[in-house]
Amino acid sequence: MPDRGGGPTGPRIRVGRPSRRSRTLLMTLGVLAVLAMAFVMFAGFWTDWLWYRSVAYSSVFTTTLWTKIGLFFVFGLLMAAAIGVNIWLAHRMRPPLSAMSMEQQSLDRYRMSIAPYKKWVLLGVTALVGLIGGASASGQWRTWLLWTNGVPFGQKDPQFGKDVSFYAFDLPWYRFLLAFGFAVVVLSLIAAALVHYLYGGLRLTSPGAKATGAATGHLSVLLGLFVALKAVAYWFDRYALAVKSSDFKATGNWTGLRYVDANAYLPAKTILFCIAAICAVLFFATLWRRTWQLPVIGFGLMVLSAILIGGLYPAIVQKFQVQPNEQAKEAPYIKKHIDATRDAYDIDDSKVSDYEGKVDVDQADTEKLRAEAESTASLRLLDPNVVSPTFQQLQQVRGYYQFPATLDVDRYKDEDGKEQDTVIGLRELNINGIPERNWINDHFKYTHGYGAVAAKGTATTGGGAPDFTESDLPTKGDLSEEKYQQRIYYGEKTTQYSIVGGPQQELDYSDDSGEKLYTYSGKSGVNLSNPVNRAAYAAAFNEPQILYSGAIGEGSRILYNRTPKERVEAVAPWLTIDGDAYPALVDGRIQWIIDAYTTSNGYPYASRTTLGDTTADSLTDGQREVVAQQNQVNYIRNSVKATVDAYTGAVELYEWDTKDPVLKTWKNAFPGTVKAKSEIGDELMEHLRYPQDLFKVQRELLTRYHVTSPAQFYSGSEVWQVPDDPTNKSGNSVPPYYLSMQMPDQDAQTFSLTTTFTPNRRDNLGAFMAVDADAESDGYGTIRILKLPSNTTVSGPQQVQSKFNSETAIANEINILQRGDSEIEYGNLLTVPLDGGLLYVEPVYVRGAGTNYPLLRKVLVSYGDKTAFENTLDEALDVVFGDEKSDSGDTGGTGDGTEEPPDGGDAGEQDPTVREALADAQEAYEAGEKALAEQDWTEYGKAQEDLKAALRRAAEAEEAASGDGGGQGS
Repeated sequence: MPDRGGGPTGPRIRVGRPSRRSRTLLMTLGVLAVLAMAFVMFAGFWTDWLWYRSVAYSSVFTTTLWTKIGLFFVFGLLMAAAIGVNIWLAHRMRPPLSAMSMEQQSLDRYRMSIAPYKKWVLLGVTALVGLIGGASASGQWRTWLLWTNGVPFGQKDPQFGKDVSFYAFDLPWYRFLLAFGFAVVVLSLIAAALVHYLYGGLRLTSPGAKATGAATGHLSVLLGLFVALKAVAYWFDRYALAVKSSDFKATGNWTGLRYVDANAYLPAKTILFCIAAICAVLFFATLWRRTWQLPVIGFGLMVLSAILIGGLYPAIVQKFQVQPNEQAKEAPYIKKHIDATRDAYDIDDSKVSDYEGKVDVDQADTEKLRAEAESTASLRLLDPNVVSPTFQQLQQVRGYYQFPATLDVDRYKDEDGKEQDTVIGLRELNINGIPERNWINDHFKYTHGYGAVAAKGTATTGGGAPDFTESDLPTKGDLSEEKYQQRIYYGEKTTQYSIVGGPQQELDYSDDSGEKLYTYSGKSGVNLSNPVNRAAYAAAFNEPQILYSGAIGEGSRILYNRTPKERVEAVAPWLTIDGDAYPALVDGRIQWIIDAYTTSNGYPYASRTTLGDTTADSLTDGQREVVAQQNQVNYIRNSVKATVDAYTGAVELYEWDTKDPVLKTWKNAFPGTVKAKSEIGDELMEHLRYPQDLFKVQRELLTRYHVTSPAQFYSGSEVWQVPDDPTNKSGNSVPPYYLSMQMPDQDAQTFSLTTTFTPNRRDNLGAFMAVDADAESDGYGTIRILKLPSNTTVSGPQQVQSKFNSETAIANEINILQRGDSEIEYGNLLTVPLDGGLLYVEPVYVRGAGTNYPLLRKVLVSYGDKTAFENTLDEALDVVFGDEKSDSGDTGGTGDGTEEPPDGGDAGEQDPTVREALADAQEAYEAGEKALAEQDWTEYGKAQEDLKAALRRAAEAEEAASGDGGGQGS
């Protein structure tokens, strides 16, 4: 029988080649896959272009794109050419096969395997390194634009006499060029060495010469280039000392030269530059000498010098010259550091004045103080950080609307034409509140929010609810006397895309008569009438229905990138965006106002700060975080005020700081994107304010840099800290508060941004700081600091809060307020300088049982040693500055815990259990105060627990005695 291909285990199956039809199908699928990937990439590019064109900032897109492309190709080609030429040279310089050693002959199989594909290998390697080099260079587009468009600061550094622009704009680019040069040389050296070894130019184990003359010359030139670049790096390292960060016990974070830098590192870098330059010449000389003896000796000398001169010598100077008399040695450099830091953060004009901070109310003119308490500040009782749920409950109207978690404070005129602090929020769309979720409802029907809601900041209704000046749906009130566009298509909560303006009508709002429909008439967004656009967005958003849905037709437009901060960030990618965008009614429209900053990390001698950490406080969340292009900075200016129209999404950038050289540089890079300051309208100017994140950065720097004396700065005796928020359990810094108030050197109230400081690691008050936040004010941006005497102990925010919580009568009343399921929420603890003392005011809210929103029930006031806890601010001020008694006890006294019965009877008529519990509470309070003075935290904690237990017993006994609890606390 003939062999059929079988075997002992059965027939052998022969696998044939794929049929022509299969190969065609596979090729077709491969081509389609490549085309699909290409279209997805095209869709991303095309939709970006369409969006930038829709907001009239296409020049930003093209400038950024062409800069990236240019850097990619230029540096990618340089990298590829350098590697390719060196590989080609190494191959060309290979010795003849007859001269190869046995070691090299063993590599024949590798050479033979590469030989047929030499060109492809060369192209592949050069293309790969070119892509890597180009990609790294394209990421430096900001550095390139700053270097090519930089303008001088007009200030010189004190060490080298160079303009600050050299460090801010030039040095970063030179450093990149050096890093790129090192990468090119090192990769060329590795590639050339491998090729020389593969083709016999280098011999590692063979006897005799280890390298041919050609290989020696080639590699020596590359090593010479490396050492030459090192020499250049040493030269620029001299200037880098001016922006170098280091640890220094006087500051913790030092930037710039110190004594050891100027007297050891600086001359060491100069010497190392000279040695490296000589060493590079020795390497180049091997082209003629054909020996590595001298360059190796030179290289060894350079390494030894780097260790001895660059490391050991500065350590000796620090140990034996600086440390024995550090304060005197460092004083001139500390002064430079202080001056540069104060200038870089625009705090050099801060006005620091001494303030007594303590008063004896019993000996003061209480009538005068009572009157001044009304005129010194518009004491805001409505805390925008607490009342958002109240706005939500009372003004949400429909479940698909929402207010931001933290509302905003602005200024609007009342019925008498007088400006008043106003809490404002927008009724934005809540996509999660839509009754029935589907693609049409999410993206076509529910597309926008409706109306602004505002309330007086200094007053509430009789029930503790906000006193709304603008409310209902559609909104009406003081702000809408002149009609304004109430529809909100762009807002902080609007993160989904919407398709508007086509055959599918939108829900405008609902009232008693039913749903009102609307069709968007703005020019915002991108037109989807074009099938290419529809296909591109279907791919970009991974939503095929965009391509074929019948709900999209003539006039349909897609709206996306709808939050104010992301729109400003997109059109100005060179700006750092403040964490708090706030709405304002301007010229009949709702405008989002966004503060934006120009920053730099290259200001010589100025201390660095981390924006993300410095701007964080107890209210910071994902929505209110600063959007930073670079997190580490040592120069910042609020150079741009931006607006985003809530209806059209139009973005406008206005120049604010006309002297800022960083802004001028970016304006050169992106001409026509920033409007002149003179184009800001009067109505918009009324609502511009000093930004919170800049203020937080400045207050953090001023904890140390309010001191200008080098000796005092070095000692650290006057270091402050930003206290933790006493009304919040997060343990984060107290937020700054907007408040219309009058500082001691001012003649009238001014809209201000305020904060407090405490001495380092202590809770008493160290200073009070306010900045004029009214953009229309002549003193806008003026920082005033009231410095309290260091030898007194004026209560700080934490201590005032502790006093409120521990004072027997107040604590008892609070205990009664939170009976059952009720919850207490403390509002912002406001601090106001008043006639040599400090007035503290804190609203107290109650979330009653069965409700989910807070209402103002009480007001806490403290001045000097007087404390009051009353139903209204007026009553509390009357108690503190007069002889009236609180309904809940003599809280206008010194806090001795003696409580007057509610019916005005004698204290002896109280239930014995209540008296005993109150006596225990008083004893625990006094023990706590003693422990606090001695900073015995263990005893203090025990006393606080005893105090809570005693107050709980008193409340339970009083409730049992009164049946229904007696007091409603409102």
